[in-house]
Amino acid sequence: MGASGGSILGKKMGAGRLYGVGLGPGDPELMTLRAHRLISAAEVVAYPTLAGAASFARSIAAGFLADGVEEIVMDVPMTVEREPAQAAYDTGAARIAAALDRGKDVVCLCEGDPFFYGSFMYIFARLTGDYEVEVVPGVTSVTTCAAQAGMPLAARNERVTILPGPLPEEELRARIEGAESVAIMKVGRHMAKIRGVIEGLGLVDQAVYVERASLPEEVVCPLSEAPEKAPYFSMILLTKGADPWL
Repeated sequence: MGASGGSILGKKMGAGRLYGVGLGPGDPELMTLRAHRLISAAEVVAYPTLAGAASFARSIAAGFLADGVEEIVMDVPMTVEREPAQAAYDTGAARIAAALDRGKDVVCLCEGDPFFYGSFMYIFARLTGDYEVEVVPGVTSVTTCAAQAGMPLAARNERVTILPGPLPEEELRARIEGAESVAIMKVGRHMAKIRGVIEGLGLVDQAVYVERASLPEEVVCPLSEAPEKAPYFSMILLTKGADPWL
């Protein structure tokens, strides 16, 4: 039952609409026009934080938020175990649902693209059965890093493989070995392992390291010159194909 006591196709009548809005990689100028319009008009925004730290998503959108906007903060613990994070998303989804039930639209802010390693997918899974949900895609970190590095990833029939850095060493090696172009995300504390795998495959000269793409503190350099420690928002791009412009 919804705010007005009925439903259409399982959706609560009288409830607000939830928007999952992709913000792009960090530079507010890489936000889409639709994202900018929705955020500027929002009465309620929701966004994640990690272990009580400042929200990167909110920092991207901060200049466009209206005075007095209601903010729903979802504090997600940084743990290997899934249960604490899932509990945080349960709580966040319940608070968003309460705002929707009051007839308020809610704009949920998400770095990059909501459905590309985006935290919004966990909120979507919890609420899409009961509420109208619209997903607004955003510029991904993969395409941003390729652009900043001046490194085309694929042409014609070439394939791009996207790998998360936390994968086990042997799996990383096997997947990189069988790939043409590779984007390794979530490098962070896995930097030494990833670098070791790429060195072992003899591919260091074909790899580029990108850190905090599109932000003022951005770093782009050959993997051989990359720092030993990397932040979470870093990526390694690797291409094994011929020059795509030939």
